[in-house]
Amino acid sequence: METQRNIMNIKRTLLCLIIIGTTYSAQAQHEHKSHLSEKEDTTGHKKVDSSLVEHRMHDQMDMQNGPPMTHSYSLNLPMTRNGSGTAWLPDASPMYALMIHKKKWMYMVHGNLAIRYTKQDVGNKGTRGDGQFDAPNWIMFMGQRKVGKRGLFHFSSMVSLDRFTEGGAGYPLLFQTGESWKGLPLVDRQHPHDLISELSVGYTYALSKRADLSVYLGYPGEPALGSVAFMHRPSALPNPDSPISHHWNDGTHITFGVATLGFRYDKFKIEGSAFTGREPDENRLDFDKPRFDSYSARLSFNPNQNWAFQASQGWIKSPEPLHQDEDVNRTIVSAIYALQINEDQSLNATALWGRNKSKDHQGENALLIEGTYRIKKAHIYSRYELVQKSAEELDLNHDTYGHGLFAVNILTLGLNYDILELAKFKTALGGQVSFYKTDAILNSLYGQHPIGAQIFLRVYPTIFKGH
Repeated sequence: METQRNIMNIKRTLLCLIIIGTTYSAQAQHEHKSHLSEKEDTTGHKKVDSSLVEHRMHDQMDMQNGPPMTHSYSLNLPMTRNGSGTAWLPDASPMYALMIHKKKWMYMVHGNLAIRYTKQDVGNKGTRGDGQFDAPNWIMFMGQRKVGKRGLFHFSSMVSLDRFTEGGAGYPLLFQTGESWKGLPLVDRQHPHDLISELSVGYTYALSKRADLSVYLGYPGEPALGSVAFMHRPSALPNPDSPISHHWNDGTHITFGVATLGFRYDKFKIEGSAFTGREPDENRLDFDKPRFDSYSARLSFNPNQNWAFQASQGWIKSPEPLHQDEDVNRTIVSAIYALQINEDQSLNATALWGRNKSKDHQGENALLIEGTYRIKKAHIYSRYELVQKSAEELDLNHDTYGHGLFAVNILTLGLNYDILELAKFKTALGGQVSFYKTDAILNSLYGQHPIGAQIFLRVYPTIFKGH
């Protein structure tokens, strides 16, 4: 068994090296810049070169008819508000992405890769910790163009090789729950994401500069439920781990069948979605059956460039395949903050609360507070979570552990430091430590105050700084 595990680790390491080599082979695309020069006449007054004025007018026409440098679902919002699905980030958020400009299209590529060794329960205090070499990863390719004077078409695609780098059972993460492998619930492990994690299209019509009407269709896609998914929050990007509250907030970010209708007026947006409640099955390479049996509603509010608030409610039909008779009502409230201090310093933070409630079960709550401070080449980050997990969630015997809820606390502290930049991609050396605390009755399984740790190389795009 140990030999087989070593072989699997070698295979995963080789695959990681292939991924990083492919990533570094990407080339930077051109940036468009236009200038207007002036001359002085014999009287000392400035005189504009008429040929340059005509050239600039053509440039402005090209920009009007060309690729929109705007939000994915509005011609009148900045692209920095783009989150995941149709969710909003603050306008001051950084954009880690490559831009590709064509005559009528604007394309964007972004992603994240962490080649690492992770070890949960480094002191071997309990029986539920594990360690492995792996490489959590994802990459997105998006494009948009104007349709007429007021229309905007957008498409998104997202791919993850988690199934190959993490294996079918995903990666070790104490107290994480959700989904299954080989007919058994995944507990103390984060499930891998599907190979095709998003294929979506959207169309927005600008009723005015202050109002938009939009439609979003995904197979798979993300409904209007919860905050921006952890994989796309600037406050979470340096951390390779999923939050253990993942299925309290953004567990529906890969849904096989979703349709969302949204209306924005000024600083507010209201959305409604119909989607498939069942979470992805164990085959991470196929397309699951669309059901459209679940619904959600979300209200978003960005009062200024630094804040993004949302409140949402979801009525989810049978999300877990192993508990098909259990529906979940999910409520989420979140606040995301972004501050660009100067070119070399920024602060991004997220606070959210989520609640899952099933019939004949107690409501289970989750609290998350995370932040990332970037100063030059360093990303200093932290995450605190308090999540209520039941014996059923942790796959425990009710006769032994009862029917109550266990309070799980986790505090993570980490650091990334950029060591290389090549072809618009950066590589950072990173590490983090996680401290766990839960009810004493679980000490026989997890030990008292277990600790998780990891070291990694992170590959990600540079910050897009505009024209």
